Amino acid sequence: MKFKLLTTDSKTNARAGQITTDHGKIETPIFMPVGTLATVKGVHQRDLKNVINSDIILGNTYHLYLRPGTKIINRAGGIHKFMGWDRPILTDSGGYQVYSLSTNRKIKENGVKFKSHIDGSYHLFTPENAIEIQRLIGADIIMAFDECTPFPCEYNYAKSSMERTHRWLDRCIEANKKYSYNYDYEQTLFPIVQGSTYAELRKESAHFISEKNAAGNAIGGLSVGEPSEEMYSMAYEVCEILPKNKPRYLMGVGTPANLLENIAIGVDMFDCVLPTRNARNGMIFTSDGIINIKNEKWKSDFTLLDNSNYSFVDTDYTKAYLRHLFTVNEMLGKQIATIHNLSFYLWLVREARNKILEGNFRIWKEKMVRQLQIRL
Repeated sequence: MKFKLLTTDSKTNARAGQITTDHGKIETPIFMPVGTLATVKGVHQRDLKNVINSDIILGNTYHLYLRPGTKIINRAGGIHKFMGWDRPILTDSGGYQVYSLSTNRKIKENGVKFKSHIDGSYHLFTPENAIEIQRLIGADIIMAFDECTPFPCEYNYAKSSMERTHRWLDRCIEANKKYSYNYDYEQTLFPIVQGSTYAELRKESAHFISEKNAAGNAIGGLSVGEPSEEMYSMAYEVCEILPKNKPRYLMGVGTPANLLENIAIGVDMFDCVLPTRNARNGMIFTSDGIINIKNEKWKSDFTLLDNSNYSFVDTDYTKAYLRHLFTVNEMLGKQIATIHNLSFYLWLVREARNKILEGNFRIWKEKMVRQLQIRL
């Protein structure tokens, strides 16, 4: 993997760059649609490429390990061939499930023992087999195994968790050297900065991760319930330390406004289930603000989903029609909403990139952040 930093905005820390992998180029800043189980829910791969035009998508190691399993993916020739997607893929290591499945796991120095949410069977994830599993899955970018701490989190626990994540990283790096590639392309390992919302710990972790000289670095343990201002503060502390010539990936973030504020801080990559999950529940993100399409007010509104002049999605559908589809529980409604939201997110980060290259990102960002949070 290669990263080329093209420019940094003169009035913020926003950056425009380009990542090159064996499956194609990724223009940054970028948002990655979440395809947990080798599918972005409700969206055909054809639409991901031709309508949403996503450079890269994300899969989840823990979930793919359980279903369909690494043997099936390996026999298919890797995740790209299995799901019919020829562009880059990133996989999370399972570290987020240490947080999200807290009632079904036990953490020890060796690794984390999970109780499957499917059938109750037990599985041990270690730094070594998290790398081995990701080798078999075959994503272009793979993540180190870490512990994502909850919010709020006591200082002593955050510190011990961060130190364990650092020890696990060293084991991941050694495993990454040991295991060979299963397919005819390279995979790149990203370490993950932890430290909860404690600036001292975030700085310590960022220095530790930077010293590993990885091709890219991630920031984990944010967007887990902390106020947005604390998220921005921690991201800023970390980005001040992480190498400027390497891409920075803020995991699990976030709202449209979160994306723009963190781009201004210097983050290059994002992922989040928000645009797809909220779409399935009738929340539509637009350049004018947020719409709850189930509301009665849209029943006779025959204007397009986004009234602006921005051309980022198929504009044939009106608010009234989409509300009707949700009212009658027609699956097409969720599909249209999902494609719209993902198209909007991809338009937003690409427009941010354009503004960075043009040199007027800050003024545009401040206007958009206010607009994007309006409830229509």
